[in-house]
Amino acid sequence: MAVRSWRDLTLAMRAALGEQGSVSLPVRVLPTVGFGTGRARRVVARNVRAYRRGWMFLVSGFFEPLFYLLSIGLGLNHLVGHLQLNGRDVTYATYVAPGLLASSAMNGALFDATFNIFFKLKITKVYDALLATPLRVRDIALGELGWALIRGSLYSTTFLIVMAVMGLVVSPWAVLCFPSASLIGFAFGGVGMGLTTYMRNFQDFDFFFLAIMPLFLFSAVFYPLSIYPGWIQFVVTCSPLYQGVALLRELDAGQIGWALAAHVAYLTAMGLAGLRLVSARFAKLLLS
Repeated sequence: MAVRSWRDLTLAMRAALGEQGSVSLPVRVLPTVGFGTGRARRVVARNVRAYRRGWMFLVSGFFEPLFYLLSIGLGLNHLVGHLQLNGRDVTYATYVAPGLLASSAMNGALFDATFNIFFKLKITKVYDALLATPLRVRDIALGELGWALIRGSLYSTTFLIVMAVMGLVVSPWAVLCFPSASLIGFAFGGVGMGLTTYMRNFQDFDFFFLAIMPLFLFSAVFYPLSIYPGWIQFVVTCSPLYQGVALLRELDAGQIGWALAAHVAYLTAMGLAGLRLVSARFAKLLLS
């Protein structure tokens, strides 16, 4: 029997089970089931199905940066006054919005790449079941990172639309904020997944929040970099969220230059390093 689809595989498994209730699949069956380069899409499709009934958890991550924008960006708008952005005076809400967009992309990717990965890896053992299929470790890593990227992109797209509706978009170059926000999600999602593989229990997530909160507050999301002392400025510019904030803020202002390439290179290298780490860790944890 040639196995060309999941339906054929199911029929083959039922035939192999027979009356005995145990699987005795021929070895030749599994290699004939190939997804090519689309194996990782199966993992993404599984996550899509899983969120059909938990869509409230999916959309809830969008509201935190939106509430920050409405409360701080608009509430303090008249108190702070105008700030300089690419040589022009802009309102405080306009200045803060790209930074909150960057944090929205970060949070959307991170929370899916940490809590959900830990739950599947340590509690429900989902990946052990996935490896019983033709999926490989790298397929699982790519699929999970792809889903984290999709989730972060959903938040970023919606937030960018809100920015446009509220008149907080300065330049037409802001259209590039969408792929840039996806890049931020890729960077944080890859690293988040890699670090999650080292966590032993839910108490270890305290270290996660310990790192995320200062990163959010001290990455020039709410304040210009110039207000920090000199040595702190250097520390801030080295932080990954600042790279994303600076990238989106410069695109929103229409400030196109070589600095954008540096931000893109930083975030790309960060995402690739995280993907390599999580692939190696999954192989060690799941195949050993």
